[in-house]
Amino acid sequence: MSTLIAISGLGIICLLLEIFNLRKILIPVTLLGLIAVLGMTVTEFYLGSPFIDADEYNMVITTGFSQGFSILFIVLAILIITMSPKFYQDKFIKIADYIALKVFMLAGAIAMVSFGNFAMFFIGLEVLSIAAYVLAASEPKSLRSNEAGMKYFIMGAFASSFILFGIALVYGATGSFNIGEVQISSMLSNTPIWFNIGFLMISVGMLFKASVVPFHFWAPDVYEGSPTLVTAMMSTLVKVAAIGALYKLVSILSAGITPAYQTAIIILSILTMTVGNLTALKQSSIKRMMAYSGISHAGFMMMTLLAVGSSANTVLYYAAAYGLAGIAAFAVILGVCRGKDNEDISNFYGLIKRQPVLTGTLICAFLSLSGIPIFAGFFAKFFVFNQMLETGHLILVIFGILNSVIAVTYYLGVANVMITKEGETTERLRVPFEYKAVGVIAIALNILLGVFPDLIMGLSL
Repeated sequence: MSTLIAISGLGIICLLLEIFNLRKILIPVTLLGLIAVLGMTVTEFYLGSPFIDADEYNMVITTGFSQGFSILFIVLAILIITMSPKFYQDKFIKIADYIALKVFMLAGAIAMVSFGNFAMFFIGLEVLSIAAYVLAASEPKSLRSNEAGMKYFIMGAFASSFILFGIALVYGATGSFNIGEVQISSMLSNTPIWFNIGFLMISVGMLFKASVVPFHFWAPDVYEGSPTLVTAMMSTLVKVAAIGALYKLVSILSAGITPAYQTAIIILSILTMTVGNLTALKQSSIKRMMAYSGISHAGFMMMTLLAVGSSANTVLYYAAAYGLAGIAAFAVILGVCRGKDNEDISNFYGLIKRQPVLTGTLICAFLSLSGIPIFAGFFAKFFVFNQMLETGHLILVIFGILNSVIAVTYYLGVANVMITKEGETTERLRVPFEYKAVGVIAIALNILLGVFPDLIMGLSL
């Protein structure tokens, strides 16, 4: 609870700094605040007890799972906010609004994995979603941004209505919003059919949020139309928050996991991986390619739902590997496409001659997303496949390996044009130091997790 309170307080401080016209110290204060909260959360994790105990109604509960994901969310937020000053330098007068919304998105994400009551889960979901809708449409003079904000709002509201209806049905079946009481009541043999229907509706709503096929159709347009820094946050923080929350929800409502539900998860996982990768092959915009790439990775992370009792470390490790590689890739995209009106792959032609550091960073990010050693992406897929073999789902491993091969094609296709194609100019590309630093740090952390996977896999979640 202390992490959630601190992050929410930091968001309010961002707004107060705007009121007192202290925009120049906004980013340093926010980053120092996030680093302090990160240190506090890590300390809580290793001490084994929170600084602020759960409230009387158990609205927020602190577990190893919630703290692990909270630490990941904060790290991703620090990296994204570090890039904000350069990205918003032409809109500096509004920077407090943008930063505050990102901090509140972080608070919503933490609430989504720390809830002890379904009311708190829905509040966290809406805090994250509403901030994301606003940020997606934060370029009012851009038709693409307006379209992205509207599509995201309509699809997000539709998904939220499913989730809310599902929560209402679960409450009707169990008589409680408290997850402990719901878990106990759901284990009884006389649980009404409303419980299973509610569980199914909550799952469908969260699959929308995680852009899982066939609920993915909004994601490419929203990712392409949103400002690139917002796309980076949606592709990493928002997606892994949705997967983490879905994992926790399925583990709480595990009494509703029937053979038919497991079969549906298998089919959706295969479809999500395959559709995401095959569609990514045809993209000329790197933002749309990253959107479909994110969809395919959601399919890999969905596999962990088939082993909710033993795969908490695996889903966190995969989320960390994917999130860090995604941030590194978007840091390069921000640098290369800065000042341009599109994000076509043609912008990356001959990049190695113009900006070798960014070229190396993007190649490393793509190697991790492809699942190549020594990057964390390789071990993330290895742990997921190993989990599926242990639970007897060989078909998922086969499709996972095939899709990893397909993914290598379009990831290394971009790497190929950066090295072999001739760009329009050979003049050195000037890129803000913040973009380079974030890209290198994100890749360094990714490699660190690849070399020492026990940093996450050895935790007690």
